Amino acid sequence: MDHTNHWYGHAHILAEYCGLDPAAPPPVRGVIQHGWNFAHGLGYGHVNDHSFTKLVWTDRNRRRGQVISWRDFAVIGAPFLYLMDLRKDEQPESREGTIFYPFHGTADYESVIGQHDRLIEEIKQVEEGPVTACLYYVEYDDPEIRGHYEDSGFRVITHGRRGQQWQGTDRFFLFRQLEELKKHKRVISNRLTTAVMYGAAAGCEPAVYGDPMEIEAKAGFNGAGLLEALYPEMFGEHLDVEAAVATARQEMGTDFVMGADELRYTLGWDEPWLASSN
Repeated sequence: MDHTNHWYGHAHILAEYCGLDPAAPPPVRGVIQHGWNFAHGLGYGHVNDHSFTKLVWTDRNRRRGQVISWRDFAVIGAPFLYLMDLRKDEQPESREGTIFYPFHGTADYESVIGQHDRLIEEIKQVEEGPVTACLYYVEYDDPEIRGHYEDSGFRVITHGRRGQQWQGTDRFFLFRQLEELKKHKRVISNRLTTAVMYGAAAGCEPAVYGDPMEIEAKAGFNGAGLLEALYPEMFGEHLDVEAAVATARQEMGTDFVMGADELRYTLGWDEPWLASSN
């Protein structure tokens, strides 16, 4: 199984949804899209056996993948949507304040370049109520970057670690993220990211503003200027919430979420011996 299927606990969540053991998900017959992007959904440089099914969130991802001659797609919706279904009876008593996801690096050797203090001051001017800064583990592990947010008076957290090669994966990463999102009125970022999409789907008022910061450009994945043109309804300090939430749900593939039987078949989990694994 492609090891990225375990990132953020995706395979574990889908196993629970399918009635299988979430602590030991069976091998997935394919590679699962693990985050949102404006291209085909799969990560930069994500090379896999082309016989693998690309398990993407939306039909748009499938179409854009086919433009670059990739084949063998199945559209299943975002695993986060399956988690929301599993936890649909767990509703927050109240929502307060804002959760902020700074644009982040993608691995231990990458981090962003920008003026965190200036971004923090802008957030303080715009947001009402308490602010939680949720750092990706790459920035959270950097004392200098983390220090900017700790010194700001923001509550500073991280959801966990992504893991690599089936090691160090925190399978409850998305559980923590969903729990935090349900506590907050607003979800914001300085770039249009997966977290903003998740937050909007989970009932937060989304917003994208501030210095977008920089990271070493990855060919075709920077999106500078393109995202504002493609998704103008997602940018600004205060948005048309209905329009922004509709976009987020569309980008996450809400209409493509499968029932348990169909998902088991699609993931290659329909073998009889798996039925007794839970």
